[in-house]
Amino acid sequence: MSYKKQPLSAPKPDAVSGMDFILSALSSDLESWALFLDIDGTLLDIAETPDAIVVPPSLPADLDLLSGKLQGALALVTGRDVDYADQLFSPFHFPIAGLHGAERRDPDGQVHRAAASAEFERLKADLVADTANWAGVLIEDKGAAVAAHYRLAPDRKLQLEPLMERALIRAGPEWTILHGKMVIEIRPASADKGRAVTAFLAQPVFAGRRAIAIGDDVTDEAMFRTVNRLGGYSIRIGPPSPASEALGFIPSAEALRGVIATLAS
Repeated sequence: MSYKKQPLSAPKPDAVSGMDFILSALSSDLESWALFLDIDGTLLDIAETPDAIVVPPSLPADLDLLSGKLQGALALVTGRDVDYADQLFSPFHFPIAGLHGAERRDPDGQVHRAAASAEFERLKADLVADTANWAGVLIEDKGAAVAAHYRLAPDRKLQLEPLMERALIRAGPEWTILHGKMVIEIRPASADKGRAVTAFLAQPVFAGRRAIAIGDDVTDEAMFRTVNRLGGYSIRIGPPSPASEALGFIPSAEALRGVIATLAS
């Protein structure tokens, strides 16, 4: 498909839906934009457990085709670790920030990783032991981060919160706590998705482009703030929310996948 280049006015809050904006921007001016995508709840539907997610068969190839049209200026920005995310989209390896930016693979393949201390490894094992009899609670070991999922046991939230707060104190000042959708996570304090986007935009493949960031959770607000400040456009998956700094919205992950398929074709 060929695209006729057209002038595109600066994005304004609530001016258009996220679907309208991304279709207009990436259909008319591919050379000017970079795309940053969360995974869970954004590209993929939320599942009951982290390992139960389903990757539609056409999605990896659609992302690769769209990345090619953007001359490589497409990156994944996720709470997943890099190695796990690579399995989801095999055989393609995209630039990616994992663990909310604590890990990053640049377009040239260079990988930056945060290290977990011996004490943090013991802490993760203790969380597994402490919650072993809490049916429906899942402790996810992410290497330099750890997440407590309670989607299958929402009543456990009141017990998990103080448990994770105590674990944070034990981890020390180099870690921070993050509350997401039915999950509480301890991750390196030096990382957030906004910093990850900033690091990518300094890379030659992304440099000089305006950023579109798409996510669904409070964990994505940092990259929303960053791209808004830099003159880009932020899109939330789900209904509009006054609590979010996203400028636009797309109703569902399925709808976003449809947009990606259209742009990739």
